[in-house]
Amino acid sequence: MQVHKELSQLPHFNNAVITIGTFDGVHLGHQQIIRQLKETAQKVKGETVIITFNPHPRSVVGVYGGQVALLNTLEEKIFLLDAAGVDHLVIVPFTKEFANKTAEEYCRDFIYQNFKPHTIIIGYDHRFGRNRTGDYHLLEEIGLELGFDVKEIDEKVLNEIIISSTGIRNALLSNDVDIANEFLGYPYFFEGEVVHGNQLGRTIGYPTANINLNTNEKLIPADGVYALTIKMKPDSHSVLSGMMNIGFRPTVDGKKRLIEVNIFNFSQEIYGKTLQIHVHAFLRNEIKFSGLDALVTQLEGDAVKAKELLAELVY
Repeated sequence: MQVHKELSQLPHFNNAVITIGTFDGVHLGHQQIIRQLKETAQKVKGETVIITFNPHPRSVVGVYGGQVALLNTLEEKIFLLDAAGVDHLVIVPFTKEFANKTAEEYCRDFIYQNFKPHTIIIGYDHRFGRNRTGDYHLLEEIGLELGFDVKEIDEKVLNEIIISSTGIRNALLSNDVDIANEFLGYPYFFEGEVVHGNQLGRTIGYPTANINLNTNEKLIPADGVYALTIKMKPDSHSVLSGMMNIGFRPTVDGKKRLIEVNIFNFSQEIYGKTLQIHVHAFLRNEIKFSGLDALVTQLEGDAVKAKELLAELVY
């Protein structure tokens, strides 16, 4: 997949079949659109083009104060769309100036002038341009004038996308990893750098890697204990297994929310390394124990349960 970040340097697309969206999560609903994109491109001997925006439009013009809980970072989105077999990904800088384009300017100056599309595939409820006045019908009218087709994404697929995106976020924020991963079509993942902690874990036989996230936009699952697999970047070929606690460590009166990963059968020093964490199952809520002995007993049980669950995976 070719990734383009400068509109002024776009190549000449051959019968471009394009769609536009945030594609956050690149989940099963999005993958249905990508299949439709690829099937249409194959029929017209064209190329698939996905147009997305960075930063997320809601962080620029929404009412979220600049904070949007994303399922994917831009880097993760690129990886997932590449794996889905898209030919071109165009990342458009989303600014207030861009958001202020009229619907006509959006269609003619942005879409047509930059992409010369053969076909645009969008939802019937897609809105664009200043005050979101542009819609499918306007794009269809301009398509008739300028010579490109406009196809509608099936309403059922659109509803699945809305349900999936909402469902994934809600599931991750309520410890329902099974539902989140079912909608995604893959285990939810995030990554961060291993930083120094207070090293309590190693004194009780469960050393942990404290994870500092690379971004504050990424959605992190609710507090609790999880079973996971881990890839160490940049060498991401070997897959490790472990368990993770997200929370405030009430047994030791923790004051700060932490992400701590215990990697099974692993003793290397990895400070400064980046870990990619794939969340497979929720084990339990975070609990305040009577003391460290009770905590250790619980961790022993958590490890057994996590290993049993992960042993069923093929990875």
